[in-house]
Amino acid sequence: MVLIQLLLPVRSTDGAASHRGLLQQTHDEIVQRFGGLTAYLQSPAAGVWTSPEGRLEEDRVVMVEVLADRFDTEWWRGYASVLKERFHQASIHIRSTEVQVLDE
Repeated sequence: MVLIQLLLPVRSTDGAASHRGLLQQTHDEIVQRFGGLTAYLQSPAAGVWTSPEGRLEEDRVVMVEVLADRFDTEWWRGYASVLKERFHQASIHIRSTEVQVLDE
């Protein structure tokens, strides 16, 4: 199994608009494709990075996790492009890690 994690912005880049509807749309798409997800919505994480222009940038993000049998790189690259456009981002961070799930 693989654990796939996405970091999605909570607000628009200018901080004015909430992405609640966009997050719900993304939630619905992932549940439809993978059968479920876990979203950490209560305490957005604070992301900080240096832009190519040398400015310190900040963002508030939520983490969405999905378990899948395998990581379909081609599909996730395409979906990342959809999410970049949807959320007006230069990039969307998606990562996968092989995991062992222990069921009782």
